[in-house]
Amino acid sequence: MARLYVLLFLAQIVLAVCALISCLSAEEGQIRALPRIAWVLIILFFPLVGSIAWFVAGREPSSGAGKSWPRGGGLPERQRPRPVAPDDDPEFLRSVQDRAKQQDQELFRRWEEDLRRREDDLRRHDGEPPREGDRPEV
Repeated sequence: MARLYVLLFLAQIVLAVCALISCLSAEEGQIRALPRIAWVLIILFFPLVGSIAWFVAGREPSSGAGKSWPRGGGLPERQRPRPVAPDDDPEFLRSVQDRAKQQDQELFRRWEEDLRRREDDLRRHDGEPPREGDRPEV
């Protein structure tokens, strides 16, 4: 018999906690009959009766009562946009390849300019070795 009382006490506590969470997370327009603080006090002082009263009379009934919740936000599978990881997105991969190609071309262009400048310096100095300050930073 004591186990039954413990079980009923635990059920009452769980019901009260659920009612408190529901009351505290309800939007202001969803609360009926009394202000939120009154419902919280009723649920705290009279856990069993207050919790049942909250679920029956305190909150606005949902418009879809008796209907099942739609999966995935209500959109059919074929209409819902699928999230794509960056490494699976062809547009992202193309942009990465284009960026790498541009960087490679820019590096190659700077190397060619440096090589031409060094060759011109060598032709102008007629055999003098290039100075240390003439070297570009890469």
